[in-house]
Amino acid sequence: MPILQGRIVEGSDVYTDGWKAYDGLVTNGYRHHRIHHHQNEFARGKNHVNGIESFWSFAKFRMAKLRGVRKEKFLIHLKESEWRFNHRLDNIYSILLKQTRHFPL
Repeated sequence: MPILQGRIVEGSDVYTDGWKAYDGLVTNGYRHHRIHHHQNEFARGKNHVNGIESFWSFAKFRMAKLRGVRKEKFLIHLKESEWRFNHRLDNIYSILLKQTRHFPL
């Protein structure tokens, strides 16, 4: 739990799979919701963890192509991966063209 403390606001809703390491989340002040993959449960209503698992797979693949990134540059690479993931179905060229027209150099 120490790795989560200080990174997640106390009282937050936390959605996880059924891994036992997450057992202490409730006692540490989080509202904990589990999706039990081992019971063939992959979603409960709109709640699921597949989206974040898909994002991490995407981000790790992008960073692996770079053969890793320096620790001090990790967050900027992660934010770029987040942007690319959120726009993966969009025409990125069109988006960038619009942005450069609004904010020319």
